[in-house]
Amino acid sequence: MAEFDLTSKIGQYLDRHLVFPLLEFLSVQEIYDENDMLQGKLDLLSNTNMVDFAMDVYKTLHEDSDVPATLREKRADVVNRLKRLQQEMEPIFTIFEDAEVLDHIKSTRDSRQLIDYLVKSHGFQQEMLNLLYDYAKFQYDCGNYSGAAEYLYFHRTLVSPSDPKATSSLWGKLASEILMQNWDGALEDLNKLQEVIDPADKMESHFITPLQSLQQRTWLIHWSLFVYFNHSEGRDLIIDKFLYQPAYLNAIQTTCPHILRYLTTAVITNKTRRRQVLKDLVKVIQQESYTYRDPITEFVECLYVNFDFDGAQQKLRECEKVLVNDFFLVACLQDFIENARLFIFETFCRIHNCISINMLAEKLNMKPDEAERWIVNLIRNARLDAKLDSKLGHVVMGTQNVSPYQQVIEKTKNLIHRNQILAVNLEKKETQIKQLDSAKQQPPPAPWAPENY
Repeated sequence: MAEFDLTSKIGQYLDRHLVFPLLEFLSVQEIYDENDMLQGKLDLLSNTNMVDFAMDVYKTLHEDSDVPATLREKRADVVNRLKRLQQEMEPIFTIFEDAEVLDHIKSTRDSRQLIDYLVKSHGFQQEMLNLLYDYAKFQYDCGNYSGAAEYLYFHRTLVSPSDPKATSSLWGKLASEILMQNWDGALEDLNKLQEVIDPADKMESHFITPLQSLQQRTWLIHWSLFVYFNHSEGRDLIIDKFLYQPAYLNAIQTTCPHILRYLTTAVITNKTRRRQVLKDLVKVIQQESYTYRDPITEFVECLYVNFDFDGAQQKLRECEKVLVNDFFLVACLQDFIENARLFIFETFCRIHNCISINMLAEKLNMKPDEAERWIVNLIRNARLDAKLDSKLGHVVMGTQNVSPYQQVIEKTKNLIHRNQILAVNLEKKETQIKQLDSAKQQPPPAPWAPENY
């Protein structure tokens, strides 16, 4: 299954700490040689402060060798730096332990007012803001993600939006929430980061060139996979962002077409917006079929472009293997198989009035008894207008005439959304023209972990 593994492509756009869960998953799946996986972990750990973890990995990889002296020296250096930073942070610890300060932080939205209050009432100095960021970054590099999230929250609240470290702080906070599996907090940080990357007023953008904005969107797309495939509302949100926000769809088509695997899975496993979303998804898959294909996108293509039911059945078997071995999609396996079978069945039923259960079972990759029970459940749940003839082994479809009124609703229900998109695009064009006359000279903010990009 290494042929369909996307870890190497996705890892290019992730912080090194976010790659560890993916490598742990691959080790369990036994797709690659275990020694290669251990060496990969060791390489990732080389630029972090998680020295104890690196020592454990080294001992596992080199059972007959002692831990190198460089790792022991690095551990001593990390401990000394931690002690020094903690001493320097003592005045800041004292300030943030004050209940009155915490109340002001929660209630005040203006960072300038908050800084003024801390300066006048608690002797806060501007240098402390940089120290707070450095300490949070150090905690993150040590693997203390809860501590990093806490201090980055304070930094993000106090720092000015124009500060070069403001955006980097947001990236770090998002990574910390992901690694703690705090999905509500991660979704909140994800939305704030998107507001920074694509502000409503383009003149407030922190990025000079379209290329920088494209890079930021590409990173955000990859980091958001952790959130969207774990949050309860994620499968709706991923469709809204990746399929219906032109800037992000353009980023996928330009830099990372492999994300179509995750968009396609979200659409197939979504039970509430199926019909119209599928039409739009099929167009995108057809447009990008020359740059990216895998069993999941090919399943949709076989079924809705070529109407190749045998091909769709074969691709569905391959999809199961892909899903089992994909870190983000393994939890979607049952929903995907169930909905994919329903898609095959619905499409097959549109062109047949009477269907043999044995033939249907073959198309759905199910046993005849299992297929019969599945169809009975569909009829009982009022999801299928059909009758089952068990003696003849047939499913007889009912007539499904759609009223003109319903057809008008289907044709016009997306007009408001499309008008909003057109309005936004016109506003973007006007803003771009203004930006040509007065381009900002502010340098772009440094990413959270620049060595990874």
